[in-house]
Amino acid sequence: MKQNDKTLAFRIYLILAALFIASLVASNLIFQKFFYFNFMGWYTFEVSVGILPYPLTFLITDTISEIYGKKKANLVVTAGIFASAFSLLIILASDAVPATSWSPIDDATFSLVFGATGIAVFASMTAYLLAQYVDIHIYHFWKRLTKGKHLWLRNNFSTFSSQFIDTLAVLGLLCAFGKIEWTNFYSLLLSGFLYKVLVAVLDTPLLYAIVFGLKKRFNLDENQEIELDV
Repeated sequence: MKQNDKTLAFRIYLILAALFIASLVASNLIFQKFFYFNFMGWYTFEVSVGILPYPLTFLITDTISEIYGKKKANLVVTAGIFASAFSLLIILASDAVPATSWSPIDDATFSLVFGATGIAVFASMTAYLLAQYVDIHIYHFWKRLTKGKHLWLRNNFSTFSSQFIDTLAVLGLLCAFGKIEWTNFYSLLLSGFLYKVLVAVLDTPLLYAIVFGLKKRFNLDENQEIELDV
C-alpha cells in the first residue's frame, strides 16, 4: 500500500474511533431521560435516550473489524473504557465544587442530572466490556467460518448476541442500584433489545456501503484487512 493510502487509512481509523468514543460517552451522560415512540403501529418502544447513539458503536466496531481487523477493533473498545472513566472523573469533580449564587445551574439541579452518572458509567462499562468483546469475537468467528463472505450474517449475528448481553447487563445493574424499578425491567429489556435489533437490521445496508467503499478505495480483496503501524 502506498504511503498516501496508509495515511488516509489511518485518518479514517481515527475518525471512526472518535465517533465511537463520542457516542459511548454521550450515551452515559444522557441516559436518565426516557422516551417512547410507536413503530408503524406494531410496537411502542419505551427506551432511554442513551440508547440512541449506542447502536452506532456496534456499526463502527463491525466496520473496523472488517477493514482493519480484530486487534484494531479491540484497541478502540479499550480506548472507550478510558474515555468513559475519564469523563466520570470530570463529572465527579464538577459535582463536588460549589455553584456560585448567580450560576444558571445550581448544585441541586446539576446533581439531579449528573448525580447518577457514576452508576451509569459503571453499569455501562461493565455491559460495554461484555457486549463489545463478544461482538468482536463472534464477528470474527463468523468471518473465519464463511471465509470472508456473507457480511450480513456476521454483522447481524454478532450484533444481536452482543446487544442482548449489553441490554440485560446494564438494566440489571441499574435496577440493582435502585436507579430503575424492577417492575420496569422486563418491558425495558424487551424494548431496548428490539430497538437495537431493528437498528442492526436497518444499518446492514449502510455497513455494506461503507465496507464496499473502503475496500474499493484501498483495493482490498474479500478477506483482506488493512495493517496499520499503531
